[in-house]
Amino acid sequence: PPPGTMDFDDGTVFDKEAVMVTLTNAVEEILKDQPYDHAKIGQWINDICERCTKELVGLGKPFKYVVTCVIMQRNGAGLHTVSSCFWDNANDGSASYKYDNKAMYAVATCYALAI
Repeated sequence: PPPGTMDFDDGTVFDKEAVMVTLTNAVEEILKDQPYDHAKIGQWINDICERCTKELVGLGKPFKYVVTCVIMQRNGAGLHTVSSCFWDNANDGSASYKYDNKAMYAVATCYALAI
């Protein structure tokens, strides 16, 4: 295994690359070329989170997942976000994907907790 990772045959290690693919695909496919529309933000956020959760659960890994998404209109204001977790560093993990287009910023984050 690469340095800093553990190799378990039972699939209990957090696979950040697979999660990043899921987050990236969901956010880009749902928001691509969309203008900012306040009336649609709630639906977009729900769609992103539900799609990611469904795909991650479908991987059949022994994890509980928490997926969050923030979308903000691109208007010159700053967006700062941070999280802190107390967990098993050997097995649990998180991944975030930042997206922006001419109209908005989005940050989708997944937290995976080994069962």
